[in-house]
Amino acid sequence: MRFVVVTIFPEFFPSPLAVGLLGRALEGGLVQVETVRLRDFTHDRHQSVDDTSFGGGPGMVMRVEPLVEALEHVKVRWQVGRTILLSPRGRRFDQACAREYAAHETICLVCGRYEGVDERLVEGGFVDEELSIGDFVLNGGEAAALAVIECCSRLVPGVVGKEESVARDSFFDGLLDHPHYTKPREFRGLGVPEVLLSGNHAEIDRWRRKQSLKATAERRPDLLALVELSEADRRLLRS
Repeated sequence: MRFVVVTIFPEFFPSPLAVGLLGRALEGGLVQVETVRLRDFTHDRHQSVDDTSFGGGPGMVMRVEPLVEALEHVKVRWQVGRTILLSPRGRRFDQACAREYAAHETICLVCGRYEGVDERLVEGGFVDEELSIGDFVLNGGEAAALAVIECCSRLVPGVVGKEESVARDSFFDGLLDHPHYTKPREFRGLGVPEVLLSGNHAEIDRWRRKQSLKATAERRPDLLALVELSEADRRLLRS
């Protein structure tokens, strides 16, 4: 899978992309990240990517011309399946969204900055959609782009060593994940649930499912309305 990131700060990406599973995926060619420097598509000596807002107001607005020229360059060079503007106004990013994006060979992520982006980028259909990673405001879209890249990359076959781990992630089936424990068996008076030490895999699976349902009901009850629960799930919830 390829990610093309349009940004005024391409230097933001190399360090976090070089570590862990994502670093190995990039090294092994399972994932590619291309950064496109927005200032390369300006035509003044100051390489200006922003200007004051029509109508007044604080902050600067990202100019539409370099953004459109950068996207036209991207679409000539790569066959892009989806072009996404990272914006606080956008659709909320979630695991279902990640699966949708991961079905594309290439997606383009446009990193906003300053007070915002000239609305004509959206009005003119130069991006397919706006995307938000949460109800908060960042300095720019670069950190959000990294979150999207990492989340979608986990869904690329071979990136995570055990694909079963991905299937058990929080949100993969719409629920929060169950608790996890490892050695030692006791730490400062805190033990491990006996069922996990029993060797009874059917009971372990039942316990994990129950804990997943419990955590979701307690912490994110809104998610339960979106999940298709079996009768066995409903019995576990009632218990």
